[in-house]
Amino acid sequence: MLRVILRLLGTDIVARETPLSERCTLYFDGSCQDNRNVTAETPAGWGVVVVEGDTGLGKGDGRVINELSGLVITAPTDTNWLGAEVGSNNTAELSALAHALRWLLSEGGDIPTVIRGDSQYALKISTGEWTAKANKKLAERVQSLWREVSGLRELSGEHVRAHRGHRWNERADHLAWRAGIGENPLPLQFWKPGMR
Repeated sequence: MLRVILRLLGTDIVARETPLSERCTLYFDGSCQDNRNVTAETPAGWGVVVVEGDTGLGKGDGRVINELSGLVITAPTDTNWLGAEVGSNNTAELSALAHALRWLLSEGGDIPTVIRGDSQYALKISTGEWTAKANKKLAERVQSLWREVSGLRELSGEHVRAHRGHRWNERADHLAWRAGIGENPLPLQFWKPGMR
């Protein structure tokens, strides 16, 4: 680890290279209770968990520094509209990823960041690896945000398997599910993986 000591008014200030365990990881997930015959009125929710010091093993390593969640906005007249035309699992996944990227932009910084989710669809759409056949406006918005964030910091996306007990992925699922049904999430200290 690189250590540099600076002298400032007689006080030692230690600056250090950010170790891998302190890099920022964001977990995202989307949820739609009834994902059939979806419309603009179908409720769908998204959730994001921001973790510092995560190892990626799924055991809950690291410290949660922020959680975000909300409903998928389908009304173009709403100031928070990202391009979703219907509430569905796919628009919820893309909305969650968009909100994770927006959080990175608002928080600033340049530490390397990994975004993990159980939706290969959302991850591959965001990086442009896949072309959206539906949800095109939302997909374009997410791709634009991905390009903007990756121009400011090292950014990578990783797929995790859904509903396999991965603590932070399960927490993102909890946040998304609760937002979609209009309920507050359980506080982290009272929540366990698998609880919706």
